[in-house]
Amino acid sequence: MKRLALVLAALLWSLQAAAQSWPAKPVRIVVPLGAGGFADVPARILAPQIGAQLGGAFVVENRPGAGSTIGADYVAKAEPDGYTWLFTATPHVISAHLYKSLPYDPLKSFVPVARVAAGPYVLVVHPSLGVKSVAELIAAAKAAPGKAKQGGKAK
Repeated sequence: MKRLALVLAALLWSLQAAAQSWPAKPVRIVVPLGAGGFADVPARILAPQIGAQLGGAFVVENRPGAGSTIGADYVAKAEPDGYTWLFTATPHVISAHLYKSLPYDPLKSFVPVARVAAGPYVLVVHPSLGVKSVAELIAAAKAAPGKAKQGGKAK
């Protein structure tokens, strides 16, 4: 009889624990990019709506720097309790190809939950370069090593 009472008490206790509402504290939505940017704006639009639907506070916090790796590292090392989310963009997967090592695995340290938006990317060059395709651009860059320069005039 004592065992049955203990089992029932444990069952009731576990049901009470399961019935606790989430979120019981504010949820931090970390944007690893600058304030006002292409990831920050939708995060700030969605945070109040998510909070209204789930009945809690969802706070956007920017942690920019190092191509989004500072904020992503913060989230990767956060307690896995559902109270720290990463709201990121393309730099999240590009960073693995730009840095020799990262303190987290961009694919294994996170679980994708939702795609919020998509946008076009465009590669443009000055018309005087005379190229009309990526293949022509690569050929021109190979033909004049050191002449092509990102984000500025060629030397």
